[in-house]
Amino acid sequence: MASKSENRLTAIHPAQQKVRQDGMQALRQIGTAILDFALPPRCPNCLDIVAAQDSFCTPCWRSIHFLGDPCCAACGLPFAYDMGEGALCGACHATPSPFDRARAVMAYGEVARTVVLRFKYGRRTGHARLIARHMARHLAGMDMAQVLLVPVPLHRWRLWSRGFNQAALIARALAREAGGEALVDGLVRTRRTPPLRRMSAARRRRLVQGAFALSPMGVERVRGRHVVLIDDIQTTGATAASCARMLRQGGAARVDFLCWARVLDAEEEQPASLAD
Repeated sequence: MASKSENRLTAIHPAQQKVRQDGMQALRQIGTAILDFALPPRCPNCLDIVAAQDSFCTPCWRSIHFLGDPCCAACGLPFAYDMGEGALCGACHATPSPFDRARAVMAYGEVARTVVLRFKYGRRTGHARLIARHMARHLAGMDMAQVLLVPVPLHRWRLWSRGFNQAALIARALAREAGGEALVDGLVRTRRTPPLRRMSAARRRRLVQGAFALSPMGVERVRGRHVVLIDDIQTTGATAASCARMLRQGGAARVDFLCWARVLDAEEEQPASLAD
């Protein structure tokens, strides 16, 4: 057992602790400045030099169609004007959304496409942090101590070939950015599905039926929780809807959906390679 004199020697005075913390912060700032000089931060889309990491240049920023209010209270479809609190789009009136709330950072377009392609196929895994920082605004006001972040899973063969699940990296980065807990293996993909673009709604539902399941850890952790399902791109919404149904069957108290970009225009060009 340590003596009082030993405790006095090992104890750090609060003033000394602050000096140490300030010194470490100064060293980090110096290191960042040196790194930025040698390898200046660049816009994730056009690669022009920018002022800070994970920031877009002004022209690229202005080209982004950010999504938010006013929008459908359930699926997040943007409205041309404010239709009042709790207003739903026609589709959600006709068929209730599988989510309590679904949101996307931006409409799918050039910037969203470039960032995701570099992330998934250029192995720019640091883009997970960029995406998470933008996603965090859609979690404002939530009790993050109750939130469980669950990524849409990849099939094991796709995971093996790519080496990572981009949605899982985003979920982890979002947990660090906004709080909450990331359960990256809460869902599993039991079979591969083909790209769902340009298929009828009924065929999409049939293809994803039974393609997802809760893992043993998911069965244990999901019940009674507020789950936020995480993905990179929402195209048809069939994949996320199938995952949401499994989470509800597992006893989730609430299921939200959050992604980087959503395809709004049915004719929007999208490389088939983006589909998982």
